[in-house]
Amino acid sequence: MLIKLIHGTVYDPIYCKNGVIEDIFIQDERIVAQPDANTKIDKVYDLTGKVVMAGAIDLHSHISGGQINVARLMFPEGYVIDTDPNPPTLKRNGNLFLPRDIGYLYAKMGYTAAIEPAILPIQARQAHLEMQDIPIIDKGGYVVLGNDDFLLRLLAKGAPQPTINDYVGWMLQATQCMGIKVVNPGGINAFKFNQRQLDLDEPHKYYGVTPRQILHTLALAVHQLGIPHPLHVHGCNFGVPGNVKTTLDTINGIEGLPIHLTHIQFHSYGTEGKRRFSSGAARLAEAINRHINITVDIGQIMFGQTVIISSEASLNPESYYHHPEPSKWIGMDIECEGGCTAVPFQYRDKNFVNALQWTIGLELFLLINDPWRVFLTTDHPNGADFTSYPHLIRLLMDRSFRNDMLANLHPEVATTSILRSIHREYSLYDIAVLTRAGVARILGLHDRGHLGKGAIADITVYTHQDNKENMFAVPDYVFKNGELVVREGKIVKTIAGGTHVVRPHFYTGIESSLQDYFTRFHTTSLQNFQITDDEIIRAEQGKLLMHPCKKTI
Repeated sequence: MLIKLIHGTVYDPIYCKNGVIEDIFIQDERIVAQPDANTKIDKVYDLTGKVVMAGAIDLHSHISGGQINVARLMFPEGYVIDTDPNPPTLKRNGNLFLPRDIGYLYAKMGYTAAIEPAILPIQARQAHLEMQDIPIIDKGGYVVLGNDDFLLRLLAKGAPQPTINDYVGWMLQATQCMGIKVVNPGGINAFKFNQRQLDLDEPHKYYGVTPRQILHTLALAVHQLGIPHPLHVHGCNFGVPGNVKTTLDTINGIEGLPIHLTHIQFHSYGTEGKRRFSSGAARLAEAINRHINITVDIGQIMFGQTVIISSEASLNPESYYHHPEPSKWIGMDIECEGGCTAVPFQYRDKNFVNALQWTIGLELFLLINDPWRVFLTTDHPNGADFTSYPHLIRLLMDRSFRNDMLANLHPEVATTSILRSIHREYSLYDIAVLTRAGVARILGLHDRGHLGKGAIADITVYTHQDNKENMFAVPDYVFKNGELVVREGKIVKTIAGGTHVVRPHFYTGIESSLQDYFTRFHTTSLQNFQITDDEIIRAEQGKLLMHPCKKTI
């Protein structure tokens, strides 16, 4: 079937198209060159006056796996199994959604992919099974390393970098993931030895390694294996006042290696002022602007009810700082390899700390100069759920609206924040970069995030409106793999998405060491730990989307 989209106003930063009016042709899931005049066109969509972008991609959203399921336990009431993809109201609690609703809600906003950022290796099979229940959008995941006993043992005995690389490559293949994430490197494990927090250069009392060593070794492994996405870093001292210093030390100490700092709003806090809690956004943005090896996503908070989840087995420090006596709390450890904490939380605009967090995120968005190195996230559900993205986009694009919101916050924040003095407004081209083109590039998705010939036909069409929140909340059309799945904000067809994976080259001899380790210490066998391709492509409901790695050594 040949589809023609005519007269759309295209924003495609990969090809530097900033409001270019042109036609797009779709055939067999992909965008194709204009056919000759005699070719029959099966379907024509007139997009005159409408904005056309590639399908949006969420770099970091907790959509499956142990953490999100534990968080769902906090709000068992209210979940309703409904076969209608377009219910009048969606019943949910705590900014959590069931898998089926996740796919529909993302598609209704024009998103065609979302990446789960925290898959513990032992839980990878369950995470993938759950992601397969998310319709329409493509999925992927980052496997969490950096607190696992096998890696820490290798570092403690001074294993050479190639051995670390082999382990990282094997783990990516075994868990069917597309990137490596580290959460509080070494700190989660240190908690088990009664070290309540581990600063960047503080040695682990048992293994003798520091978070900086873990970060550098994993970042080098990712770089040398040629994995497209840099090491995805949830840094030390999450949510702790004064942690901006740790974040700056991390940037300065990584020695030019590419790393991605995630949800940096939660890592941008100073201790100035009478409340000993202040914004470090300006200092951090300046450092990011100077270090081109650093990319970030923000983790913007929005006001309202949510659930804060973490891979840390201890109570999330950020939650504890603002809410010392939660009415509900779950904390657990998983195979001594990682953990999970879930705490219900409500961000309030009249609360000084919450209001300052809101301004810090926006300051970072607006002070980081290069939109190709910053990405739009709320760390769903930690800062807010992903359905708040249209509202966030309006905040970035409309300074007057932003200042009106600022005026209603806690008075100390409203009068002291530098946000009001920032005149920058994002353009539609900028939004296309930080939600499409930039994300695809940093993930190595060469046939996504743009509208060029050969790209997968993931396309979103909006009606231009002055109110950008309304505009981005309800697309006119969303095409996934060349099929129309959304019309005027309603699901019209349900299809299965694929699973993004990478397969770096590594020495398979690492399995002999792993076999012995699993036999001695694990509750599952090495064979059962590994996820096969057939498990991903179950009953023809999805497919593996493999992306190349370019080894650098």
